[in-house]
Amino acid sequence: MDTVRTIYADSVTSISELKKNPMSVVAQGDGFPVAVLNRNQPAFYCVPAAAYELLMEKLEDIELVQLVKEREGSAEIEVNINDL
Repeated sequence: MDTVRTIYADSVTSISELKKNPMSVVAQGDGFPVAVLNRNQPAFYCVPAAAYELLMEKLEDIELVQLVKEREGSAEIEVNINDL
């Protein structure tokens, strides 16, 4: 029995359609990811470059916020700019 999986995209296509015309599948998403299904289950997401770059920037921001929170309240270290 197949497990039901949530699809995190408004647009879906099949692997066959992706093979036929990859750029059409990208366009179908109108800038957003397209879920590519294999036997009616999401196999992967086709993500346009701009959306992927934005996602990576947001992940980096989340990591930086976490780092700031971890270091909040830590002792300060005096540094002379000329020593760098």
